[in-house]
Amino acid sequence: MCERLEALRLTQNRTQADLAAEAGIGVRTLRRLEKGDGVAFDTLIRVMIALGLQDQLSSFLPDPSVRPMERLGASRQERQRARPATSRPSPAGAWTWGDETDDG
Repeated sequence: MCERLEALRLTQNRTQADLAAEAGIGVRTLRRLEKGDGVAFDTLIRVMIALGLQDQLSSFLPDPSVRPMERLGASRQERQRARPATSRPSPAGAWTWGDETDDG
């Protein structure tokens, strides 16, 4: 994406200084963005608006028709194993406290 922003800037025949000034950021910040280094999200938005890409900002927003819990369920991996439906029987020599009596 960073390369695409730089290519668009060059296509518009704009210098880094010009674009940075219009976006309200420093030239070094724009250089970091174009290199792919970490910048704040609002910096990316400012640069996109300055490049005339505000129509594409909606691509960063999640689909409102998909609820968060559905999105969480979709990201889970498919199960690899299944557990038995019945519980396991207790072993014959099950542990006891020792104060139980046989006469109830």
